[in-house]
Amino acid sequence: MSRVAYVNGQYVPHAEASVHVEDRGYQFADGVYEVCEVRDGHLVDERRHLDRLDRSLKELRITPPMARGPLGVVLRETVARNRVRDGLVYMQVTRGVARRDHAFPAEGTPASLVVTSRSVNFAANDRAAESGIKVITMPDNRWERVDIKTVGLLPNVLAKQAAKEAGAKEAWFVDAAGNVTEGSSTNAWIVTADGVLVTRSADHGILRGITRTVLFDLAAQEQLRIEERAFTRAEAMAAREAFISSATNLVMPVVSIDGAKIGDGKPGPMARRLRERYHAYAEVSA
Repeated sequence: MSRVAYVNGQYVPHAEASVHVEDRGYQFADGVYEVCEVRDGHLVDERRHLDRLDRSLKELRITPPMARGPLGVVLRETVARNRVRDGLVYMQVTRGVARRDHAFPAEGTPASLVVTSRSVNFAANDRAAESGIKVITMPDNRWERVDIKTVGLLPNVLAKQAAKEAGAKEAWFVDAAGNVTEGSSTNAWIVTADGVLVTRSADHGILRGITRTVLFDLAAQEQLRIEERAFTRAEAMAAREAFISSATNLVMPVVSIDGAKIGDGKPGPMARRLRERYHAYAEVSA
């Protein structure tokens, strides 16, 4: 079956989907995006993702392309037209099409909206979680507003490629103080020797991951202790467990960092528990 994309008011064959050469997302990475999980044909944590989309647009002073209700219709229609039961739906909003100039275009220039959806083999992710993944670390060279989910991801791309070339699944950024910030496309977590979950505070230094947010709700209900604070690479190496979180990975155990075994080198019980319980606390749309 041919895939379908939504582009600025039209559903078009995915292979023919395009934006103007002077779209500011293409010229300047002047845009934001969200990726929402689809389970059994339903959107997972739609409200939270759209809340974050609204925040990102506000921070960059981009006018939303449509109200939230119609956007929800577009998301569902794109999922339906692609017959996605289990997968992802991707939405991207840019400042629109205008003559190339660094300053904002004229007031009233409409934002561009693209939505795509594809199936994902979540069973493969489940198999990866059974054995755990490897992570490498590298200096954090990104801009200071990574809390905004922009399409400007070149440092993340280079980090992910470095991980791939090293035989790892993810790269963790480490700041100038030696503290882990987050992964190239995930949030970073460790579990201390006394069973405390630790992840960096969601200030401007990391993205406030939606999966991360759900894990806070889960931990509160399951009476698990969380500390929002910085942790060093050395502390991560000495941790009882480590894992990453994201919409595509959910909770994925980390079994080695820079070639050093974490804990006993196997997925830990805390990460497995959080992964198993995750969808009991996520919001599944109708």
